[in-house]
Amino acid sequence: MKKTGVGMQLFGGANLLFLTALGLVMFLPFLNVLAQSFSSSEAIISGKVVFTPVDFTWINYQYVFSDASIWRSLGITVYITVAGTLINLIATASLAYPLSRQEYVGRKYVVFFVLITMVFSAPLIPNFILMKSLNLTNSLWALLLPGAINAFNFFVMRAFFMQIPVEIIDSGRIDGCSELRMISSIVLPLSKPVMASLGIFYAVNHWNTYMAALYYVNKPALWPLQVKLRQLIEADDINIDPSASQFSGLAHSNPEGIKMATIMIATIPIVLIYPFLQKHFVKGMMIGSIKS
Repeated sequence: MKKTGVGMQLFGGANLLFLTALGLVMFLPFLNVLAQSFSSSEAIISGKVVFTPVDFTWINYQYVFSDASIWRSLGITVYITVAGTLINLIATASLAYPLSRQEYVGRKYVVFFVLITMVFSAPLIPNFILMKSLNLTNSLWALLLPGAINAFNFFVMRAFFMQIPVEIIDSGRIDGCSELRMISSIVLPLSKPVMASLGIFYAVNHWNTYMAALYYVNKPALWPLQVKLRQLIEADDINIDPSASQFSGLAHSNPEGIKMATIMIATIPIVLIYPFLQKHFVKGMMIGSIKS
């Protein structure tokens, strides 16, 4: 028993060191970007900035917060994240619940067709032709509707619904609940862990919307934040309003600090959401791991 205890302690220590090193590998680049966002362009270009700001300044964030185009892109990203996640959860639950019930006769065929979409996906050009024929290009619907149901998330939600005891469903029917009332009053309240977990997945996917916006949206006024960020990163210079005298020092310098500040603004909001959903997220990750 003593050897086993020592072995477990060694394993725990090695595991702690490994996870700490892995966490640092993931956190240090984020810290470097944060430090650059508060540093002057000269310090960034000269390579002086590592993990702490050099020539501390707020001007990068002042510029970003004064840029109406960035605020517009941020608003679009928030909108498609909230609206898209709601559409995803409603559509996924609407498909997953009936296919989790034994009384649905054709459920195996529908599940098989959903499974096919995980193996085979349509190429880009047919997708673009379809979007254009439906008049969805150059609109936010092109970023909301095509991925309304993710096949993997569908199977996760279906597995959770299948674990709900059939006695609870039958008791609702005996009490006279319609299917819609039973879903809203019984099934969904019991499904908070899976809804929170899949909601995080869907929200992160919408927040990072890039390729779909690049393919289907040509209007700069409808670009989400990630596309706007790409425009800033690829630009050798950033156009600054001559009337904004407080930013005149940035007009002819390399705007690396502005780029880093924009990256932080694009990253922090979705990171802050996780702690509030962590409890449900951990429960949701255990879906399907225990069989009765």
